[in-house]
Amino acid sequence: MKKKQKIIAVLPGDGIGPEVINETYKIIKVLNNYFNLNIKTKEYHIGGIAIDKFGTGLPEITISGCKKANAILLGSVGGPKWNFLPLNKQPERSGLLKLRKKFNFFCNLRPAKLHIELQNLSPLKKEITLKGFNILCIRELTGGIYFGKPKGIKKNKNEKYAFDTEIYSEFEIKRIANIAFEIAQKKKLKITSIDKANVLESSVLWRRTVEKIAKKFPSVPLKHLYVDNAAMQIIKDPSQFDIILTSNLFGDILSDECAAITGSIGMLPSASFNEKKFGMYEPAGGSAPDIQNKNVANPIAQILSLSMLIEYSLNKPKIAFAINKSINEVLKKGYRTLDISNNKENFVTTKEMGNLITEFLIKEYEKNGKNIISKDI
Repeated sequence: MKKKQKIIAVLPGDGIGPEVINETYKIIKVLNNYFNLNIKTKEYHIGGIAIDKFGTGLPEITISGCKKANAILLGSVGGPKWNFLPLNKQPERSGLLKLRKKFNFFCNLRPAKLHIELQNLSPLKKEITLKGFNILCIRELTGGIYFGKPKGIKKNKNEKYAFDTEIYSEFEIKRIANIAFEIAQKKKLKITSIDKANVLESSVLWRRTVEKIAKKFPSVPLKHLYVDNAAMQIIKDPSQFDIILTSNLFGDILSDECAAITGSIGMLPSASFNEKKFGMYEPAGGSAPDIQNKNVANPIAQILSLSMLIEYSLNKPKIAFAINKSINEVLKKGYRTLDISNNKENFVTTKEMGNLITEFLIKEYEKNGKNIISKDI
């Protein structure tokens, strides 16, 4: 019996976006045909292609389509073609940032997992990578110094000076902390909250508020680290971290550090949520226009973004795990796209990688499908 239909608003965007999005359609077809899901996809424009077609990076038809969906699956946005436009008219600001603001996506999740088969890509020493790591960085996305006011550049006598304001309300900290603790409790993970409470008043409030929320989740281990120490510890021993909970500025920096130590940004998904748990899912990398239409882009980050959508928005963690397992099996067999291949003359194409993951997902269904479906009901 088919489940109630779920609608995914698909925004392929620019650059390699449409290519890697195409590979997720193969996965969705398997989920519908084998795993008893009933997913319907509807495509809309965003970013540069939307500017070309509608004169704006985020047309009303796209906003309307996203409002009617259960979740958003985003490809990528931007490229040098639109660099001539004023900053506020460029695809990133008029498209992606406007979309985030429109739906108030205040919570950003960025997993940084080191696949053991790809540990040679990491810049870390072998004795560190052998331990492996799987870090989930949970970043507050709409507060802090990026949005605090006053801010500006002024002139005092003959010298200019600039200022930005770091500001957080208790409400903003509570809502991001609640999500972090809910995820930690469900997955049996520990939380490391990052701040600079020895210097910043905003961090003092951050720490106190996180500790208040922690009392509601006594089974979740919590510790605090100053951001400078955290940056060092991520390099020295990333395996010590499960969930990193942090503010906008610190999260911007640390999530990129976590991405860098995995060795390939083409393997990294991300998710953003609002207060209604409505989510947008996208690869952590960019539009990569230099490899557009060459069939060499790595679709794994996009497929992992779909996996996060299946887990968090459709509440099917076992099916998401099956997708992730299929990706792991493909990597174990030695298949690599150009960006993660040691042999630049022997790699699989974008389409071939999508086909391989699809084939392994079908095999996983044939092996464990009924059990996976029954656990996810």
